[in-house]
Amino acid sequence: MTDSNRPEKRRLSVFGMLLILPAISGAQQLPPVAQQMAKTFGLDSFDRVEAIRYTFSIPGLVPARTWEWHPKTDAVSYEAKDKEGKPVQVKYQRSQIDSQSDLVKGQIDPGFVNDQYWLLLPLHVAWDGATVTDEGMHETPLAKTSAQKIVVKYAASGYSPGDTWDLYVGPDKRVVEMTYHRAVPAPKLPNLVNAKWEGYKKAGPLLFSTEHHGTADGNPFELTFTDVAVKLKGSKDWINAQ
Repeated sequence: MTDSNRPEKRRLSVFGMLLILPAISGAQQLPPVAQQMAKTFGLDSFDRVEAIRYTFSIPGLVPARTWEWHPKTDAVSYEAKDKEGKPVQVKYQRSQIDSQSDLVKGQIDPGFVNDQYWLLLPLHVAWDGATVTDEGMHETPLAKTSAQKIVVKYAASGYSPGDTWDLYVGPDKRVVEMTYHRAVPAPKLPNLVNAKWEGYKKAGPLLFSTEHHGTADGNPFELTFTDVAVKLKGSKDWINAQ
């Protein structure tokens, strides 16, 4: 880890997404709608969060895997099953990733970054230093309703240079849909993903979308989060999202 126990930035592509683990800090200068969106998802209270626990899955593509993340120490716990159905449990420090096994470096940690980014995308808009613009009111790709469009464009470097996320924000400043555009095509990875943001639940100060349905290069797509919970500083109890 780097300064003030902030996670280092990493770029990699899992299921076609540009993923950057945040440097957890105050919000950058953002368009007002993006700032309001990030605040709605808990930006101002994130420093109260001791740990986040959740299970991520993409039916038919990514089996369920459960994570526990401690943002201040960047410690990660992982639980899932291997190809033979045997349970796998791993704990590691992301600051010491270079000393971890090939399994952690090549599979588990990339999976963590991918899943955590999906869970906390509205906060990454404030954390990551990407170029964020307010494009005004637009029709959403899936529901064909009107929403305010925020475009989040990452730098032209890393494994997925120049990738762009379009977030469609409703009047309550919650994301209703998103579109992912891959800038550089990659084999076996989708170039365009459209997904709804539904199943909203709150745990402590954080708001989560737990259901994402849509399309990946025109094919049906579903991504879900279950067993989402948050532990706050000074408490031993988990707050379940509901």
